[in-house]
Amino acid sequence: MPKFSIIIPVYNVEEYIKDCLESVARQTFKDYEVIVVNDGTKDNSMEIVKDYKVKIINQENQGLSVARNNGVKKARGEYILFLDSDDTIEEELLEKLNNATKDNPDLIRFQIQETYSNQEPKKWQEEGFDTCNGEKAFEKICKYHFVENAWCYAIKKSYYEENHFEFAKGKIHEDFGLIPLVIIKAKKVKSISYIGYNYRQRENSIMSTNNYEKTKKKVEDFYNHYLFLRNEIKKTNLDLKYFMSFISNSLIIKITELNKKDYKEYKSLLRKEKVFDYLLTDTASRKIKKILVKISPKLVYRNR
Repeated sequence: MPKFSIIIPVYNVEEYIKDCLESVARQTFKDYEVIVVNDGTKDNSMEIVKDYKVKIINQENQGLSVARNNGVKKARGEYILFLDSDDTIEEELLEKLNNATKDNPDLIRFQIQETYSNQEPKKWQEEGFDTCNGEKAFEKICKYHFVENAWCYAIKKSYYEENHFEFAKGKIHEDFGLIPLVIIKAKKVKSISYIGYNYRQRENSIMSTNNYEKTKKKVEDFYNHYLFLRNEIKKTNLDLKYFMSFISNSLIIKITELNKKDYKEYKSLLRKEKVFDYLLTDTASRKIKKILVKISPKLVYRNR
């Protein structure tokens, strides 16, 4: 059994996949496997992949969620990591993660930098923390810049499987619909300060499209993820305060991407669902912010 399984979905990334796989090959810690899931790619990505020692899963194009889910099913590692095929990892990431596994955590968080083709990387130097339960960890992680992105974490496979976690099929923002639960339900979580993941910013990615129909699809999926998360967390005995505030605030921010008519409809829907009620009011500034957000989310968030 390898220590780590790195799951890489591939779809039309021939320009980036070599850099991605080379970053894995350069790891100073070598006890790992790489699982490449060919999501019906139409370019020459898989011809490049064949030059590397990886396990390949072929599937018809079904999207990122299905690709990740199928990768997890084939993973043999003690911990799983999700690596997007246009991103890279720093060479000591697995070594740093291995050092952090000595007390057998369910989840290990590491840190991120955004990379660009024409400027210096933007480092998000978040402060790490020692092992704690998922509730306390969520309170800390929800203050980070990146929270729900699956590629921020090494997840113990047995913990992942015992909880029957999986990414929702056919939906955008699939990370938001799962990772908050993965964090808060964990018994043992730690965060290391090492910046180990390079998140490539590119204009033609699925998350940067200017197509308004895609924008509406994103908001609809985000709303459905929210309902799922809210339902799942209420089945537990966990402290809901920070979790519900985070997912509610995230959804409120998301609807500000809509045009006037759709925005008004969603704002009314969120009021009906009492989404605004979950925002924290434990400080004076949060009390004021909640009042303003309830009046006009766009006023608060669109000029951030």
